Amino acid sequence: MLVIFDWDGTLLNSLAKITQCMQLAATDAGLEPRSESEVHGIIGLGIPQALATLYPGVPQAPLDVMRDRYSHHFLIKDQSPCDLYPGVSDTLAELKSGGHHIAVATGKSRRGLDRVLGNLGWENHFHATRCADETSSKPDPLMLSELMAELDCNVEDAMMVGDTEFDLEMASRLSMRRVGVSYGAHSPQRLSLHNPELIIDEIKDLLRIIQ
Repeated sequence: MLVIFDWDGTLLNSLAKITQCMQLAATDAGLEPRSESEVHGIIGLGIPQALATLYPGVPQAPLDVMRDRYSHHFLIKDQSPCDLYPGVSDTLAELKSGGHHIAVATGKSRRGLDRVLGNLGWENHFHATRCADETSSKPDPLMLSELMAELDCNVEDAMMVGDTEFDLEMASRLSMRRVGVSYGAHSPQRLSLHNPELIIDEIKDLLRIIQ
């Protein structure tokens, strides 16, 4: 089976850092910082789509400034890496040892994902990865289709695991199996809108589903 994971809020406990950097970037751009819950609401989208959602009707120029400043603040704060959620390393290792393929589909940029994978020593840990700046942003399912094509996998043999409705919606559009995690950016109520197979409280619970 191919198991495709979202990154922030699913494998990496980075939501607080994303929120802080988004709020700092808004102030730098002369915009009103959004609340934690508002920022959590757009996590998973590519940065252009996230900013347009947070600031509808705002001209592009300040959004471009905010995008640059967000990258600036995140690079500084990422010098202190975020922790993986409990059980992530063991779960991924068990999936791989069981012959499954593992992949990442994320709203992060390629530069951002490569940096954090490098910090973890995971440059070659996943069989494939796809980022929002090299394909269509979630909830468009293109990144899932590209991952399946790269790994020669049919949709019947794939599963998406994520913490946002964007993760589950893109899987739903392909009729792909999908599992939500309850500890991330979006509430179980939001995740339930896209009919996940299950919403789990710990990543290790995924092994029981797959087995």
